Amino acid sequence: MLSPLSTLQKYWHYSTFRPQQEAIIQSVLAGKDTLALLPTGGGKSICYQVPALMMEGVCLVVSPLIALMKDQVASLEKRGISAAALHSGIGYYDIIKTLQEAVAGKYVFLYVSPERLQTELFGEFLREMTISLVAVDEAHCISQWGYDFRPSYLRIAELRQTLPGVPILAVTASATPVVEKDIIEKLEFENYTISRQSFERPNVSFSVFNAESKINKLIEILNNVPGSSIVYCRNRKTTKQVAQLLTLQGIEAAFYHAGLPQEERSVKQDAWINNTTRVIVCTNAFGMGIDKPDVRTVIHYDVPDCLESYYQEAGRVGRDGLKAYAVLLYHSEDITALEALPDVRFPSVYDIKKVYQALADFLQIPVGIGEDMYFDFDLGGFVKNFQLDLFLVINTLKVLEQEGHLAFNENIFIPSQICFTAPKNLLNDLEQSHPALEPVMKCLLRTYEGIYDNRVSINENFIAKLTRMPVDKVRNDLHQLNALNIIEYLPQKETPQIHFLLNRAPSEFLYINNQAYRQRKKLFEQRTQAMLTFMQPSQACRSKYIANYFGDTMAKECGICDNCLRKKSKHMGRDEYADIEQRVLFAINGATINVKTLLANLPDIDKEKTWKVLEHLQSERKIDIDGMGLVSKRQ
Repeated sequence: MLSPLSTLQKYWHYSTFRPQQEAIIQSVLAGKDTLALLPTGGGKSICYQVPALMMEGVCLVVSPLIALMKDQVASLEKRGISAAALHSGIGYYDIIKTLQEAVAGKYVFLYVSPERLQTELFGEFLREMTISLVAVDEAHCISQWGYDFRPSYLRIAELRQTLPGVPILAVTASATPVVEKDIIEKLEFENYTISRQSFERPNVSFSVFNAESKINKLIEILNNVPGSSIVYCRNRKTTKQVAQLLTLQGIEAAFYHAGLPQEERSVKQDAWINNTTRVIVCTNAFGMGIDKPDVRTVIHYDVPDCLESYYQEAGRVGRDGLKAYAVLLYHSEDITALEALPDVRFPSVYDIKKVYQALADFLQIPVGIGEDMYFDFDLGGFVKNFQLDLFLVINTLKVLEQEGHLAFNENIFIPSQICFTAPKNLLNDLEQSHPALEPVMKCLLRTYEGIYDNRVSINENFIAKLTRMPVDKVRNDLHQLNALNIIEYLPQKETPQIHFLLNRAPSEFLYINNQAYRQRKKLFEQRTQAMLTFMQPSQACRSKYIANYFGDTMAKECGICDNCLRKKSKHMGRDEYADIEQRVLFAINGATINVKTLLANLPDIDKEKTWKVLEHLQSERKIDIDGMGLVSKRQ
């Protein structure tokens, strides 16, 4: 059997493990439950993928996002590793087929949503599978004291009854000490180990700017720092506006958010990954599962509501280990909004019940029914019809999710589905009467196994490629076959959905755990306060502040964030610094000069002070210092 390092080298072609990865893998191989606290970009997936390849059976990976599952499966398949995912975008026939193949041992990895674990169908097949390991991705979702609590995660511990003796590996990039303790309790860890990777990012410079004009500051940063960039915005409208303004300035930019069609999102994402598009301006719907190492800047155009979100998003910068910049822009209105956010995010119980009643009326759900029913949900129409505040509705839906009443999926994607409904003997007649429909019909029968007995997921673009027809013509032919009652054709759906988990209750008796609700609000207030403190100019190293927030008390000052650089420059006084800066720039004088020569040319200046000025000038993009120690002034 291959060793962990040999497995890593064979499939990933990495020469060594990152810090803590091998210790986590050895803990899993020893059969221990393991909590892995690794920062974004720290290689969390390797920690379960390597040991799973060394063990007999299927690794069950619980993941909260469809996009994340798809990316992971695609990445594994590229490496020649068999993997599959079960999510809401898959038809019943494909679910059965995948589960049967998992029982037969076809897959090394099976990705599932936490909701899938609760279904009776999955439970029946799970008992027949040989499970080697359960990996819980984004494990902070299990804690109601965390920033992204998902009640469905609480059911994961029930796997212990079905899978006694199977180790659980919980991985997360954003667990504070309180959340860490809660994860261990909720997953019922007993014989376990905890592994932490340092939250320091020595190559990343964190900076915060109080910008009077955010767009001007954004353009300045992008002009000063070349390379790939992510710009995070709070809402969809802003992503489009900012991308358009950047394009007008000659900066290749595209906008991305969950409201765009799946196909358009994929095209924009691929263009950015391949560096055809330099800047992706997006909401937080972008970035999960994307491992692009050469991102030079991550810029927050709007302020996130907590350090967990900020660090996870900023963590997508500089994964190649080269110098990179994480920048947060704000102005006074952002501070006011963040201070008011706890009351917005946690509506009053009266408002929650009011929205719940309106939702039941909108979906026409009588009292006493609705359990396990799905409803297409037009959020805009709902808000307009009942004259409700959009943010009140969204935040109420989050509360109702956390209280276990319903699930709201804004990013649902269900692919097109087809089933043949006409008897086989009628197909020959159709070929005679509608010969133009024959190519698509035969392509369906030849390409999709079981399409005569079950509804299966299909891809119109793939059919267009096989038949060498325009995709619009394929869709038109499918609609015609549906009108002729030859097939049942359900085009792909990207409509938000509400899934009622419990029967609809009378609004006046809607159960809210007031004590837990107040506690969650209190912790949210603490998180927003931590974000506000991080934003302030001070003597505190920003990198160390973040690390301490996540319980990493061993972190050292980075020396390259704006606060550290400001503190360095203060040690010599403003006038002294300005004098040294002027003399350094004069000594360079448009030429390229070796650092040693530069220092020799300024013998009356303390070398340490000269170095501090050089570091600051480099961080301000006024000079460049290459790997050979050559200094040049930027044009």
